[in-house]
Amino acid sequence: MVAQPYLFLGILLLIGIVAKNQSLIVAIVFLLVIKLVGIGDKWFPHIQGQGINWGVTIITIAVLVPIATGEIGFKQLFDSLKSPYAWIALVSGVVVALIAKNGLTLLASEPHITAALVIGTILAVAVFKGVAVGPLIGAGIAYFAIKLVELF
Repeated sequence: MVAQPYLFLGILLLIGIVAKNQSLIVAIVFLLVIKLVGIGDKWFPHIQGQGINWGVTIITIAVLVPIATGEIGFKQLFDSLKSPYAWIALVSGVVVALIAKNGLTLLASEPHITAALVIGTILAVAVFKGVAVGPLIGAGIAYFAIKLVELF
């Protein structure tokens, strides 16, 4: 009989393939390889503990590339702030970062929530042609929704 982690990852892999979600496919194959090679017991706790920080660092690097290439400089920054849309984007960036911070808190205190977030993301991508933006924003939104439910 196939062990539950392999079965669960296999089902998620099939869903990722059907949904054409490359990030999910790569992540699952990576985890399966680590598990099959036999180094999962050593690496999984480290990945679970530091993986989100690694991901945030990689995303930050990607966002800063236009500054590093000179594509965006002080002139573009100051010119963009003349637009009301830029101010909306600036405020949105602040709000999203704060929401994501609360998502980190939720994922750290309730790691089982990750499964529901992944399934929700996969459903949105597969059924509604959504874009997988990652678990932090989803967890942050879930955090606020949970706090609202607790409030009432």
